[in-house]
Amino acid sequence: MPDQSALTPSARIVFGQGLLKDCWWFAALSGDLKAGKLQRYVILGEPVLLGRDLDGKAYAIRDICPHRAAPLSAGQMVRTDKGCVVQCPYHGWTFNTSGTCTSVPSLTADQPMDVERIKVRDYAIREQQGMVWIYITADARRPTEPDHEPPVLPGVVGGDPLIVETMDFDSHIDHAVVGLMDPAHGPYVHQQWWWRSAKKQLSKIKSFEPREYGFAMVRHAPSSNSRAYKILGGAPATEITFRLPGIRYEHIEVGDKQVLGLTCLTPVDDKTTRITQIFWSDHGLFRLISPIFRYGAKAFLKQDGDMVNLQNEGLKYDPSLLWIDDADTQAKWYQQLKKEWLAHRAEKRPFVNPVKPATLKWTS
Repeated sequence: MPDQSALTPSARIVFGQGLLKDCWWFAALSGDLKAGKLQRYVILGEPVLLGRDLDGKAYAIRDICPHRAAPLSAGQMVRTDKGCVVQCPYHGWTFNTSGTCTSVPSLTADQPMDVERIKVRDYAIREQQGMVWIYITADARRPTEPDHEPPVLPGVVGGDPLIVETMDFDSHIDHAVVGLMDPAHGPYVHQQWWWRSAKKQLSKIKSFEPREYGFAMVRHAPSSNSRAYKILGGAPATEITFRLPGIRYEHIEVGDKQVLGLTCLTPVDDKTTRITQIFWSDHGLFRLISPIFRYGAKAFLKQDGDMVNLQNEGLKYDPSLLWIDDADTQAKWYQQLKKEWLAHRAEKRPFVNPVKPATLKWTS
């Protein structure tokens, strides 16, 4: 991997600054989008109209009318002889779901104008496994087609998600990601009787391997001081994976049954990160207790959010951060992965995963 000092300016990275482009970000669950409904999202600082046309096909375009900057999401979708179009609420200009203008109602018959030259930015999206992913390019003026696909996740079983929790953290995604993969904060931030406590900590030894655009804590038996796994019965085996730009998922197998806990981090902007936690399972007991487990997931998110707010009190002074081995190695890998992502895009070459197989030790 090239040294950071040798990278082009666009490929340099400062922790806590910059947002990755030319990659797939989680946008919404499929069920969040309804035919004909116009919904406004802000993703990576971009206002995005995300919705379905009247035939149910998902689309995403920039949520700003180029005429007078009114949000297109405040308008309505109508069916015309040119297909399903979004009508701006200000002057009635219409745009198809590819972002091309189809009509300017104020024009008279003797005022010829090629309205199709007027465009708003459109975004590539993919809908799979009940999720909608959006691809935001680095160059808005010359958007390119995606050169890779969003992840296909193991363990999306049992139909619709059993648990979905969302929260906005007042944090740059870098700090949110590092907090997400930090293995040592649990006994202090997440102190519940049904999970673990700071009084009962064990030495952990875990094996890691590189994965596509990330790495994984390879499949293993959960730690004996993690009580929640015991409710699944049998002999649970779990694998925890991180993948750029910001997803972490834990895939648990108990015999032929599965549980998948997915956490997606999506930057709203450089100071706010949306955290979405989603759980699927075909395990009968997990499905039965999912309402109780939902309470726990919400509690975990709130505790992490409270710690982020507390951390911000120190971060506003821009201190140097001291990271140690082995507990902070995953955070270092994230930085290396992010640097390599920027470098391989700038240098127009294949991505080379900088993570090597390793065994890490810590106490938690």
